[in-house]
Amino acid sequence: MLIINPYIFKQIPEITFGFSTKVGLQRHQPYYFNMSYSVGDDINVVLKNREKYFNQLGLNSKSVAYQKQIHGDGISFITEGGDCGKCDAMITDKKNIGLAISSADCCAIFIYDPVKELIAGVHSGWKGTKIKILLKVLQILSNEFDSSPGDMICYLSPSILQQNYRVGSDVAEQFDLNYDHSIITFFGEYMPQPSFETSLQSLEKIVTQLESGKLSLEASLKAFEE
Repeated sequence: MLIINPYIFKQIPEITFGFSTKVGLQRHQPYYFNMSYSVGDDINVVLKNREKYFNQLGLNSKSVAYQKQIHGDGISFITEGGDCGKCDAMITDKKNIGLAISSADCCAIFIYDPVKELIAGVHSGWKGTKIKILLKVLQILSNEFDSSPGDMICYLSPSILQQNYRVGSDVAEQFDLNYDHSIITFFGEYMPQPSFETSLQSLEKIVTQLESGKLSLEASLKAFEE
């Protein structure tokens, strides 16, 4: 079983984290090591895959919360494992509860605040990004849990590569140039071409200001949008 365990969480003993891949239990195409209930795979196979995966991480599947992801901006506060219904983000400050985010093309974002002792998991595809689900999660963490952005440890999961993701104008036109300052067309389709150097410099500046206390959460989020 191939599980991604990023360094950012590996160095934190109180956090158990894993990001699955399609490699596991010698599963074969078309589903491979699938743990989603919504792609047509045999439900009994999915349940076994989940159980084996969570056990590999040292978790009990009954203590892991999961959601029916609908590409919206619903956010649930979790107090126990199991199905928490339709939403795309979960937050908990209860110990010994896991948050499971399903991901294929979309990005999953995982947040840990060691000071407030809370975790959050966010599913954000292009629809969730458009309606700013991550921003809304950060606002809740700040406003309702008094969590500071300088304390948050965040991990962005693997997601679809830029060169493999093309969208039509119906999608591209929903995003203004605040998201990307150089969009080119390719056979009538849009392929985003971010300016990495510029984005990295802006990010480093914002992080420095956050850590020094010279920038508030609201101001930093506005800076990201600009």
